[in-house]
Amino acid sequence: QSYCHRLQHDMYFLTSTSRLNEQVVDKIVLQLNRVYPQILTNEEAEKFRNPKASLHTRLSDLLKHLQKKGDRHCQEFYRALQINAEQLFNDLPSRKILKTPDPTEIDTDKEQYMLNDRGPVFFLACFSVAAGLALFWYCYNSETQVVGRTRRILGFSPIIIGRHVRNIFMLYLEDTSRN
Repeated sequence: QSYCHRLQHDMYFLTSTSRLNEQVVDKIVLQLNRVYPQILTNEEAEKFRNPKASLHTRLSDLLKHLQKKGDRHCQEFYRALQINAEQLFNDLPSRKILKTPDPTEIDTDKEQYMLNDRGPVFFLACFSVAAGLALFWYCYNSETQVVGRTRRILGFSPIIIGRHVRNIFMLYLEDTSRN
């Protein structure tokens, strides 16, 4: 995909909802004016940095101008955008298409979100269940004997476990300690 096509694809994204502020656009124009070979002449750079025109108009005109000039000019724009606004450069729609060329390939950003959307409460609940099951298995395994400390810990369990469940645990502990 040529840089001109990419720029045409990204044009709406770049010009919408003030993604680029005036300072960044000025830096990009200055870089395009000073880079070798010179992409923008001094007159063109002044035109695109004119504070009397709105930012949206200047940016749209700059992007159209670069598309008319050719692929090399569009490539230099992307380089200037990467240097001056790297986060925006990484969020470009054309960059996301380039990152996942295979439609069957898993998008790792989306997969990461899908795995982490539960939050810390879900993690704590799962961890508590796992710890409870491990404690239960340790205490009631026939090969291990119930230690007095374990009985004391389960004696304070009304805070964590319901009263009825605690009573069942205590009866089972007394029953296993007799055997």
